[in-house]
Amino acid sequence: MPKPKMMIAGSTGCARGSLIDFPDYFGQEHGVRQDTKVPTEARDFAADAGEPAGAGDRAGVAVRGLGHAYGELTTIDGLDLEAPAHRVLGIVGPSGCGKSTLLELIAGLQAPTAGVIEVGGRAGAAERLAGCAFMPQRDLLLPWLPALDNAALALRNRGVRRAEARREAGRLFERFGLGGFERSAPAELSGGMRQRVAFLRTLVAGKPVLALDEPFASLDAITRAEMQAWLAGALAADPRTVILVTHDVEEALYLSDQVVVLSSRPARVVAELSAPGARNADRDAAVTDRGFIAARERAMAALHEGSR
Repeated sequence: MPKPKMMIAGSTGCARGSLIDFPDYFGQEHGVRQDTKVPTEARDFAADAGEPAGAGDRAGVAVRGLGHAYGELTTIDGLDLEAPAHRVLGIVGPSGCGKSTLLELIAGLQAPTAGVIEVGGRAGAAERLAGCAFMPQRDLLLPWLPALDNAALALRNRGVRRAEARREAGRLFERFGLGGFERSAPAELSGGMRQRVAFLRTLVAGKPVLALDEPFASLDAITRAEMQAWLAGALAADPRTVILVTHDVEEALYLSDQVVVLSSRPARVVAELSAPGARNADRDAAVTDRGFIAARERAMAALHEGSR
């Protein structure tokens, strides 16, 4: 039986013929084991990923008067957001308030009902898609491909030859704590390692904006904390504009420069919080700092208020 093709077509709302930078119609295996430790070398990620495409434009994200509905169901109403270039904007809100829909709208995977979304000053869906790399909630690694080919998939979708795509992705494996696992199948990787492969796939796409939809939701608490510290280091070394959707207030405050709290559906902004201070490399020290705890309490109060 022939293997499924690697070229994955875009989802609803994409221009005909567009390709997205992740395989969005494949499930993942269940029962994957979890990491209990992220290797030190993964935390020491250096800026070897190269200059992202469009980095010269320092692409930021602006959302003005955004509205979206599915038929008569309004999910987003009059939303205004801004993520300056090379900054991390965290978005938290109650379940079902439209956070993932907002991310898909920003990334050009859907068209808004009202308002304007700009990525690098460009508002067209195809242009937003060209400027954003989307990382969904699950890693969605293709089970028939080894880790290296999964990481190189975004490059292959853009027409890069297999050998060149492998070289580009492979040079980052050691930095991501994945050295020696290039030929491993996804089923042979731990949950944290799979997420690192998925993030590597997102990063090597070379897009200036990263749209991350609860990237660590499937991990246990210990691995999730390790991955948060790892991601903070990775973004410090290779800055991108990041829109991070998460249910975890602590995660949002630790990883983001600015955190927006959304209300229940239809989503509106109920609070905007700045990061408690300079991001501490020691995550445990950062999240137990008095200023961080106070910011977390303000965010939780805003969440409760917005859920009423």
